[in-house]
Amino acid sequence: MGLLRSTMPPKIQLLAVLAFGVAMLLIENQIQRLDESRAKLERTMARHEVVEVELRRSEDGGGWEADDSVIIYNRVPKTASTSFTNIAYDLCSRNRFHVLHINTTKNNPVMSLQDQVRFVRNVTTWREMKPGFYHGHVAYLDFSKYGVKGKPMYINVVRDPIERLVSYYYFLRFGDDYRPGLRRRKQGDKKTFDECVSSGGSDCAPEKLWLQIPFFCGHHSECWNAGSRWALEQAKYNLVNEYLLVGVTEELEDFIMILEAVLPRFFKGATELYRSGKKSHLRKTTEKKPPTKETIAKLQQSDIWKIENEFYEFALEHFQFVRAHAVREKDGELYVLAQSFFYEKIYPKLS
Repeated sequence: MGLLRSTMPPKIQLLAVLAFGVAMLLIENQIQRLDESRAKLERTMARHEVVEVELRRSEDGGGWEADDSVIIYNRVPKTASTSFTNIAYDLCSRNRFHVLHINTTKNNPVMSLQDQVRFVRNVTTWREMKPGFYHGHVAYLDFSKYGVKGKPMYINVVRDPIERLVSYYYFLRFGDDYRPGLRRRKQGDKKTFDECVSSGGSDCAPEKLWLQIPFFCGHHSECWNAGSRWALEQAKYNLVNEYLLVGVTEELEDFIMILEAVLPRFFKGATELYRSGKKSHLRKTTEKKPPTKETIAKLQQSDIWKIENEFYEFALEHFQFVRAHAVREKDGELYVLAQSFFYEKIYPKLS
């Protein structure tokens, strides 16, 4: 070879080296393509096997989102809860599920122990109402403490604490555009929210901000002790560990879009329904006047506001984290991300 190389002109040697290099690159590229094709084939076969498994489970009446699914939406007042619930009512016939309103006496969010047991028994054994979507102004209930098999999926929506209180204040006096003729509890009281705060009124006191934390905290007495940091930590724990999804009023469309992607059995078509505004889903409080900066600053001096706001910020950050991994924006439109995982090397092979 050395003799051959020495007798070859330099230009020919250079061309030979270049040709050899190009040939090696082509071979490496071909090997890479073969590896990619093999990996793609393995993924396709794995997906096919998973589909077969899921079909068998479906034929056996199984599946993660089977017809015995139950969702509990223990809605916090004035967080766009009626607007969202109306979507569930519009979808229930089309998607074949039941919607049930939990109507408590005097809208008391705390159930007696005997009612807690009755409610848990109803939800878990009332087969005629499955799949079911329960909604009402009720504090969180931990189903596992009642000795039942299976737990419902909790969802909820939270709102900026001061905005929620302002909305509730005017709602009690003027109602909303959903049922404009209904007489409200404080009807006739013309005092603005600013005037209420300035005069130290009870309907706008900082204690009235204490609502979202106890709704997530639950039925322990400490949950309803305004300003309790124990209640705050318990509410945070429940939000992360016991709720499938918690959205925010200010980003309700994103909340609905993620729910449709996660639970199409219930919410297929929800996003389009919300965007189309059918039946005017966006409920608006009448005569609501935004509070002044002075009013907001006065409320923000309260320790109760600080703790409630800490919970709201925690919920908002968690929702935005979930959303960042679930949806993307393109040309001003949001869309749900496709599945980003797959199974491979599944053994033993299906017969």
